[in-house]
Amino acid sequence: MCPAPAPEIVAHALELFAPLGHIRTKRMFGGHGFYCDGLFFALVAWNTLYLKADEQSQAAFQQAGCRIFRSERTDGRTFSMGYWSAPDESLDSPQAMQPWARMAIECALRQRSTTATGGGRNPGRSSKP
Repeated sequence: MCPAPAPEIVAHALELFAPLGHIRTKRMFGGHGFYCDGLFFALVAWNTLYLKADEQSQAAFQQAGCRIFRSERTDGRTFSMGYWSAPDESLDSPQAMQPWARMAIECALRQRSTTATGGGRNPGRSSKP
């Protein structure tokens, strides 16, 4: 679990995402998750803003010098969740953030579509009891 992010970082992220529409935040694991129309597309952890990426978009994040989100389990093993730090220049204004945030939302849409059609990580596993 990471320490709670500074409130001004969460507020700044909300300002950056404002042109996208209704953005909802949720505290999670000490950080904050960001949702647009129910899609989880960004998070703040350790005072860093991370955006969702997948095989179609991660090259853009790599080329921009972004870092992949990694966390440590209680047993000491690390894991990643497909989130990359936002490029430094995207943090300057909502206009600069838009292409990156839209890329993250498109990734969340692809993931939702894949999961809905049974192509997710656990296609044989049902979420129903």
